[in-house]
Amino acid sequence: MSEALRKLPDHLWEGRQEIEVLAFEIAGEMFALEAVKVQEILDLLPETPVPGAKPFVASVINFRGKVIPLADIRLAFGMEATTTTIDSRIIVIELDLDGEPTLTGIRTDKVHEVTTLEQANGEPPPSVGMRWRPDFIDCLVRRQGEFIIIPNLKTIFSAQKERNLSQGHPAASPD
Repeated sequence: MSEALRKLPDHLWEGRQEIEVLAFEIAGEMFALEAVKVQEILDLLPETPVPGAKPFVASVINFRGKVIPLADIRLAFGMEATTTTIDSRIIVIELDLDGEPTLTGIRTDKVHEVTTLEQANGEPPPSVGMRWRPDFIDCLVRRQGEFIIIPNLKTIFSAQKERNLSQGHPAASPD
């Protein structure tokens, strides 16, 4: 698909010229999620490993009495797993997965601030030259000389689920 035909996703901007996002860092890259989807930002919590689970969602945490999956999206982007630091945080969001609202924790290296991004500074991810799957990214937004990556979490989680199913063992096959 040519760059001219590619466009910013309608589901993200929904006719708005600006969106408020929570900026966070993973492996030195700046990411952001729409602020209205963020339920809470947590210090690291004790994690319970899920036997046989994929590394992408290898553990669960207790969030206000509910057991929720903890995802490490760096693995979906092919980044190396790292150890946590004093700046590491968990962002709790609600995702619509298969029509079901699902609370999910996202592990980050550092949470920055809530900021406003302008649609005019957004670009779709290039179809070539990216080290990551373009469909894992909703758009790239320029801000103060850097790009902020807005991940497409629905596609990332769906791809992980499809990958598990194609291997014939929904939660029990090793990576």
